[in-house]
Amino acid sequence: MSDQAEAADGTANVDGLPGGARAALEAVLMVLDEPATDVELATALDLPVPRVGTLLRDLQQDYDGDGSPSGVRRGFELRNVAGGWRIFSRSDFADIVSAFVLEGQTARLTQAALETLAVIAYRQPVARSRVSAIRGVNVDSVVRTLVQRGLIEDSGADPETGAVLYRTTSYFLERLGIGSLSELPELAPHLPGLEHLADIDESSY
Repeated sequence: MSDQAEAADGTANVDGLPGGARAALEAVLMVLDEPATDVELATALDLPVPRVGTLLRDLQQDYDGDGSPSGVRRGFELRNVAGGWRIFSRSDFADIVSAFVLEGQTARLTQAALETLAVIAYRQPVARSRVSAIRGVNVDSVVRTLVQRGLIEDSGADPETGAVLYRTTSYFLERLGIGSLSELPELAPHLPGLEHLADIDESSY
């Protein structure tokens, strides 16, 4: 390896790699499963934090079409969420992405599992008994399946009843291509019968 492509400690000098530091940063961003801070990214690339911050903003503008030669926005975007950076599908395409993801999940999850997942997603944190009441059937086995698939997780206990509460996981958000629950797409078009789920008065259960 040439001196230009190797740092003093023997690690790869990202400036000497194809595409340079910018491409190296993109490569790291593409494999993140949770947001990474400027410091974490700078440490991984062995670059000064201010330079990484500049590269991140440049990439963000490029993906938004502000800094690219063509001026065309990408189908993905670089967001600074929860104190860190990560690449996400652009929210403009949420309907397309959610339809694709849900169709893929349908091949592996039953309709009952998808409906239970939708209830938990919209009403979380929620106990199994309330999910059962909303759906009108026992959901114990379905909840176990969703936990095993990594789509939902234990969120503590109900302070009044002591029942286990469930919430969706970061993997669930990743599968939908969104960064937070505030971006949760409408699931009702894909799950007939749950059109008014968000409007259900939970106090009646």
